[in-house]
Amino acid sequence: MTGAAPAADQVDGIFATSVLVVVGTDIHQFDRLMGWLERWHASRRERPSMIVQYGYSRRPEVPGAVDFLDHQEIHSAITSATLVVTHGGPASIIEARRAGRLPIVVPRDPSRGEHVDDHQQRFARRLADVGAIRLCENEAVFVQALEAGLADPESFRLLQPVENSESGQAVAKVGRIVEELVRRSRRGLSIHPSGRAR
Repeated sequence: MTGAAPAADQVDGIFATSVLVVVGTDIHQFDRLMGWLERWHASRRERPSMIVQYGYSRRPEVPGAVDFLDHQEIHSAITSATLVVTHGGPASIIEARRAGRLPIVVPRDPSRGEHVDDHQQRFARRLADVGAIRLCENEAVFVQALEAGLADPESFRLLQPVENSESGQAVAKVGRIVEELVRRSRRGLSIHPSGRAR
């Protein structure tokens, strides 16, 4: 871990936390989500344990804020978290679903300088349409999702592991395609209809 140690309890190397937030390694700041988290956390009488991986965003004024986690730390944290909040990155969403969590997803908004394009919004909306995520595009809906999840954690757990479900395999495949397209567009490669870069 490169940031400060999370405030959550650690049992056998696994973080036991109520709310895990993961925003990935994108260089764009996601300060809007950090503000939502701060206001929600401050408003609660009972404040849940948290790990907030904030990346290049400003460090939020909540316990458990850490800039980056390595892959094993993220996997352990997701596996033990009651609720998982992610940005709209396909890899983060897939990781949460593989761990049996219905992720609360706040897609980055390019009009606010949070990303280079709107692929996170489009991807997240499609997943929300089939019930694969809990989409939150404004603060009120985000707070409702967190409160609902803490009140009834089982409603944010998947009944079937994602690898064993047809919809889970489809989500994973679409996620890999989106991630590859974004990587190629950042490198300036054009994409042929066959899917090959040129």
